[in-house]
Amino acid sequence: MPREFFLRLALCVMALLAAPLALAQETPAATPTEQGVADAGELPASESAEPSAEPPPPEESVPEQPPLDTRGLDEEIQGLKKDVVDLNKDLFVLEEELLFPANTQVAIFLSMDVGEFFGLDNVTLKIDQKEVANYLYTPREADALIKGGVHRLYLGNLKVGQHELVAFFSGKGPNERDYRRGATLRFEKGIGAKYLELKINDRQRKQQPEFEIKDWE
Repeated sequence: MPREFFLRLALCVMALLAAPLALAQETPAATPTEQGVADAGELPASESAEPSAEPPPPEESVPEQPPLDTRGLDEEIQGLKKDVVDLNKDLFVLEEELLFPANTQVAIFLSMDVGEFFGLDNVTLKIDQKEVANYLYTPREADALIKGGVHRLYLGNLKVGQHELVAFFSGKGPNERDYRRGATLRFEKGIGAKYLELKINDRQRKQQPEFEIKDWE
């Protein structure tokens, strides 16, 4: 047989042997992951899919409370406080009228017009030789009197007729020396309220304080 025939036959055999190898190289084997996915895809839907979890119940929303308006309440409280103060004043006046009727009432007030000659510490009152008041003044109270304040020192009852009032004043006199002076007044208590004033003045001419008792007719 000619040599060319054998060459062609050898080439055909080689081509036949090379075809399966080329096919194997063109079609790669499935990877384990791909195979698992492929196998899972073949499972029924009831077995492959996990049961879905039930959605959580919706949270109940709490309605927001509107802010409280306390202005009306504050105004009502202030009104109640004012009513209580007014009621206390009325009760105080009524108590005085019951305890000290106008026919027997006597009131004694203290005022000051002093500067450098006397500093008030204490006042003692006696009516008909009986002590009825003894008041110790603080520096703040004494300063208020110097600025024009008036202090009701005593309120009581006296029967109609003649009476005697004696007042003793203690404090610091000129040159910061202890100073004690007294004043006396005889007065007539008639029908109706009686008002008396203890007055302390600076006597510039004598460089010393002056104490007097005035009867408000």
